[in-house]
Amino acid sequence: MQTTSKRGIVPGEEQFGVPKKEGFEAMARRRCQNPKPKLRGKWWTLCYWQDEFENGKRVRKRKRIKLAPAKMGEREVEKLALEKLRPLNQGLEVIGSATNFRDFVEGTYIPVILPLMAKSTQDRYQGVIKNYLAPTFGELCLRDLTVLGVQRYFSGMAKSNVAYESKDKIRDILSSILGSAVRFGLLIKNPAEGVRLPPSKKGRRSKPYLEPRQFTAFVQLIPEPYATMVFTAIHTGLRVSELIGLRWQNVHPDSIRVEERFCRGDLGPPKSEASIATIAVNRAVIERIHMLKAMTVTVKAGRAKRRYRVVKSDGPDDLVCQSLMKGGPMRDNNILTRIIKPAARKLGLNFVNWRCLRTSHATWLKLAGADVKDAQAQMRHSRASTTLDIYQQFVPESQRRAIDKLPGLAESTMVN
Repeated sequence: MQTTSKRGIVPGEEQFGVPKKEGFEAMARRRCQNPKPKLRGKWWTLCYWQDEFENGKRVRKRKRIKLAPAKMGEREVEKLALEKLRPLNQGLEVIGSATNFRDFVEGTYIPVILPLMAKSTQDRYQGVIKNYLAPTFGELCLRDLTVLGVQRYFSGMAKSNVAYESKDKIRDILSSILGSAVRFGLLIKNPAEGVRLPPSKKGRRSKPYLEPRQFTAFVQLIPEPYATMVFTAIHTGLRVSELIGLRWQNVHPDSIRVEERFCRGDLGPPKSEASIATIAVNRAVIERIHMLKAMTVTVKAGRAKRRYRVVKSDGPDDLVCQSLMKGGPMRDNNILTRIIKPAARKLGLNFVNWRCLRTSHATWLKLAGADVKDAQAQMRHSRASTTLDIYQQFVPESQRRAIDKLPGLAESTMVN
């Protein structure tokens, strides 16, 4: 039989996500109400405490309501009281648009919406909420967030040193929070929709990519098994989380099936529904992946050297890319900072990262003459515009030939 501590919390309850903050505990303790209905004149009445928001702050107010006519039996009235108090005691009461922004984020958005996202995305969202949104909007009621107020906030960022991409992310996260408030019935309309950002001071920059000759020199500077990982990434367009989560059962003779991703301790499905797909892969890439099974590498351990098998187990459910010491999942940020970045700096390619390899794959597809729909399928994008506008970065040869002819047109006009 479970017992309740003096603070009103069942021991071990924190493992189910109950925060340890005193304010939350006190609030949870007060909400468990079971007052007895009282007969007053011709009515049974009920007194209870209810949460309300005044000026963005939660307050408790005493409420008294007429529950039932005096002629109703006491046991039936007690059942009505329990039904009335059930939403309060179970935390199901909706306070509405008067809800404080910080209270909604901490009490609803973070525990309900964030767990549906990838771990890396959760960390990014919580950082933006803590550093930007909570200090600005935290004490406001949801109903006080208007389109004008939100636009005024972003317009005021025109002179800040925050990068345009960061401003865009702040807007997306705010829109996600307010959109969930709309979905849960606390707001009628999302005031962050249609809000414009100040123009970027640097303009829109194209994403850099590795040319084939640059990649040949680059991959030769990377030790195994990381060279094979980089080789696979640029020839398949896999995201690094998908590459690290790739299992042997999904490696086929001329294709790869993308079903999982692994990012810094978080295992789950890929980024979107479109990302779950089978993509064509050159046989040379598949052969290089299988060569990992017979490969051993030497690693320095102080003054000594140790040899490790690159693939410790190659069963269908085992990972293709395994950490050298324990055979577990790799960490993309460690490989980037310790292996990829140093090799790229030796060639003066400071822009190289995991995202650059994916961008390079999309651009190579265009250079090879791939149709935009084929490139979209290979990149597993939901829209072809994403492939064209963001990932494929180069000037077509046909455009260059047209530009080269312009001087000749001007000269022929002068002769005539």
